[in-house]
Amino acid sequence: MVAEKNSPKLTPENIDDAKDLFAKGRDFLQMYNKVVQFTQELINKNLELRNKIKELEQEKEKLLRERAGEEEKRLQEKIEKLRKEKQELLDRYREVSEETQDFLERYREIEQENNNLANLYVASYQLHSTLDFNEVLEIITEIIINLIGAGKFAILLHNEKQGILKPVKAEGLPIDLIPNVKLGEGIIGGAGESGEIYYRETEDPVLDFDPKHPMVCVPMKVQDRLVGVIVVYQLLPQKEKLEKVDYELFSLLAAHAATALFSARLYSESVRKRETIKGFLDLITH
Repeated sequence: MVAEKNSPKLTPENIDDAKDLFAKGRDFLQMYNKVVQFTQELINKNLELRNKIKELEQEKEKLLRERAGEEEKRLQEKIEKLRKEKQELLDRYREVSEETQDFLERYREIEQENNNLANLYVASYQLHSTLDFNEVLEIITEIIINLIGAGKFAILLHNEKQGILKPVKAEGLPIDLIPNVKLGEGIIGGAGESGEIYYRETEDPVLDFDPKHPMVCVPMKVQDRLVGVIVVYQLLPQKEKLEKVDYELFSLLAAHAATALFSARLYSESVRKRETIKGFLDLITH
């Protein structure tokens, strides 16, 4: 015979214990469901926060890029402004440098003019300090060499009776190479007749010596009376061309030299006439 299994007998105590256990299981299940629900809410909230953080980070990056772009733009504008200011300063500096250079050049020209005028004043004083005709010619020669810088030139005096210009002094070339010039004839005679200073065009090439083709002709006149003509053929080797001050010196020299030569010639003639008259009187009285 098979022995019967022992089965618990239901008793009121067992039923109460089962009910109590069932109640505890249900409470646990409810608690577990709450925990699961809370956990799911936390997960959802966490996901939502992550998305929010991601959005904020993206927005932050966007703001940083925009701000960086604005800052870069601002810096570029500032750089461009500084570049323009630098260019303006450079342009202004260049203008000031050019103006300064012009002032220096003008100052040197004025200083040179003052020196030349001072030298001409001294020379003119020497011109008018003597009535010896040959001394006057030598002083004029020194002025033309030292102040003008002429290397080859001649001084021609006007013979009113014959109407010619006759060379009386030459420098840098034999006086025999300088011919007599009829008043009004050629460049030299034309300058003497008109009373206007003649300058050869600066564009002309350097020419060989030609007594009829000078570089400069300076008529020497006392009022409307022609005394003579200074004829310049070539400058000194160290002087390439005539400067602005040279033209002024020529004009001043023409006036002073004309007066000095005119006075010296009148004095020489008066002395000669006096000596002639004296000799004639001595001849009569003896």
